[in-house]
This record gives sequence, C-alpha cells and structure tokens, in this order.
Amino acid sequence: MDRKQKMVSRSENDDVLKISCEADEAELMLQGQANIWRHMFAFADSMTLKCAVELRIADIIHSHARPITLSQIATCIDSPSPDITCLARIMRFLVRAKIFTAAPPPPQSDGGETLYGLTPSSKWLLHDAELSLAPMVLMENHPFLMAPWHCFGTCVKEGGIAFEKAHGRQIWDFASENPEFNKLFNDGMACTAKVVMGEVVAAYKDGFGSIRTLVDVGGGTGGAVAEMVKAYPHIKGINFDLPHVVASAPAYEGVSHVGGDMFESIPNADAIFMKWIMHDWSDEDCIKILKNCRKAVPEKTGKIIIVDGVIREDSDDPFDKTRLVFDLLMIAHSSNGKERSEVEWKKVLEEGGFPRYRIMEISISTLPMIIEAYPE
Repeated sequence: MDRKQKMVSRSENDDVLKISCEADEAELMLQGQANIWRHMFAFADSMTLKCAVELRIADIIHSHARPITLSQIATCIDSPSPDITCLARIMRFLVRAKIFTAAPPPPQSDGGETLYGLTPSSKWLLHDAELSLAPMVLMENHPFLMAPWHCFGTCVKEGGIAFEKAHGRQIWDFASENPEFNKLFNDGMACTAKVVMGEVVAAYKDGFGSIRTLVDVGGGTGGAVAEMVKAYPHIKGINFDLPHVVASAPAYEGVSHVGGDMFESIPNADAIFMKWIMHDWSDEDCIKILKNCRKAVPEKTGKIIIVDGVIREDSDDPFDKTRLVFDLLMIAHSSNGKERSEVEWKKVLEEGGFPRYRIMEISISTLPMIIEAYPE
C-alpha cells in the first residue's frame, strides 16, 4: 500500500472513530436525559405509595387471603363511588414498582379480570400487622413534612432550619401546638420503633443483663422501652420525652413516663437508651445531651446505648441509599441534625464524656446500628 492509500485508509478510520464517539456521546446524553426525567418525577413513587396506604389497598387484598380483581378492590374502598379507571392507572404504576403483583385470570375464568396480589413490599403497608411502615408512609408524605423540602435552596443560600422556614417554628414546637401533627408524628415514630426494636432486643441480649434501670431518652410514647422491658422484665423502664409527648403515652407494665427536657436534665439510671435521637441535633447539641447523660449514669458501671445511623462509604447493604436520604431528611425536619460517620461519632462521644465505645451491626435488615459507649 502506497503512502496515498495509507492516508486515505487512516482518514476513513478517523471518520469511523468520530462517528462511533458521536454515537456513544448521543447514547450517554439520552441516558442522562432519561435519568433527569426519572428524578424529576420521583415524587410519583411516594405519592402513589401514600395513596395505596390511604385507600388500604394492601389490607383489602390481605383480607381476601388471595389475589383479587380491581372490581373487588374498588368495592371495599371506603367510598360510595370509587373511580375504577383512576384506581387501575395507579395500580398499574404500583405493579411496575413491585409493590403489588398483577396476574392474568386463570384460563377457566373465560376472559375475567386481572388479579392483584401482595408482594414482600406491600406486606409492610398492612395497617394491622405487627410490623408495619404504613404510619411512617403517611407521616413522611404529609404536606406538613413535605413543605420543608422545598426550602433546601434557601437553606443553602441563607443557612437556617428548613422546617422553621416552612412553618415559622421548629418541629418540636410545631408538634406541641398542633395535635394533628403530634399524633401523626408519634404514630410514625411508634411504628419504626416496633420495626427496629425487635432486632435491637435480639442483637443486644448480652448487654441488657446488668441493667436494672434504663431511661429511654426521647422515647416518644414508650413503645421502644416497653419492648425492652417485656423481653427483660428485670429492667425498670423510664420513658422520657417532652411533656406533650408523654401526655398521650399508653400505660405499659414496668414502664413509667416522665416529662422533661433532655437539654436540662435526664433521670438517673444504670443505662440510657437513645434511638434515632442524636441525628436530630447538631454536634454542639449532641454534646450537651451526652453531658447530661454522663451526669445521669454511674461513673464506673454506667453506659449509653445509641441506636442510630453510621454512614460508611464502602458499605453495600440494602439500606445504603436510605441512610443518605436520612441525612437529607435531617436537613428537612431536624434542628441542624445529620447522619454521622464513625469519625464524627467518636468526636461527639469524646467531647460529651464517653471516650470508650464500640459499634455493633444489628443485622442486615435494619437501618441503624448500636453504639455502646462508656464514661471511662
């Protein structure tokens, strides 16, 4: 091949390469566009999930103990004239999201309707199940709690607390003044306590033996400490939270409810338990809380048990992305709270008077971990 032919061949190859690169770039741009569309309308996932919980669709299917038709679902919805076409479109989306199943009618049904069934996901939406996330779905997708998410840009520009920008006051003050929101919030917290506490009680069984008195700081209506006392009846449980919270707490055997402010003082006990409390607060506030914990437990034998998230960059368990979402949730709803890495936990624990600690994974099926810390 002479020089001229080689130049032509090289030119042709360059043209092919250029076309290939342009095609690759076009494909990447198309994928990028599709990704933006998905994120733009990601709220549809939450809204259709909330709709399913409000209409009790999972409960309706469960009550029949088998997959059922759209007509059967519609008949059981609390409405004199449900729009079955609207329901069909919502169910189509939820089936695509693997919340429900859809199967063709059996051959002998002679052209019957599609049958809708439950999946492992929709079983978490059953209102009367022992473990349910239905109250949390309603809470997190209520307009009260969605509004602060619209303030993220303002928070970046100006600083401040998103919830306060949306509602004129911080979340705890808002709850004390608004009974509807207070109930919504307490119900959401109670259901997550049930989901997590079974795993905590099992995973930490060796840690409860030496405890005679235990304070659950920020314990809401007492569900978490009640689970611990039920499993270990030798423990005297104290549920400690703001007065308006414990005012609606039910009675539990072996548990007393105490109203107060953890920033002022905490009841004395052998051990202090805090589940998803510290992530609600800034490092400075966490150190204040820990110093009050330090005063409340014995110097030699006392300890704190923190159930909270630990962000690990190299982790790949099913809840990784959710832990990062929780960090954004803290921007939306908390008073300058955040999710923390182990390095960040070590810092606040040491400055709060608990220099010795260990982190325990509860199980692969839970979001938080156990952080056990000692005064010395």
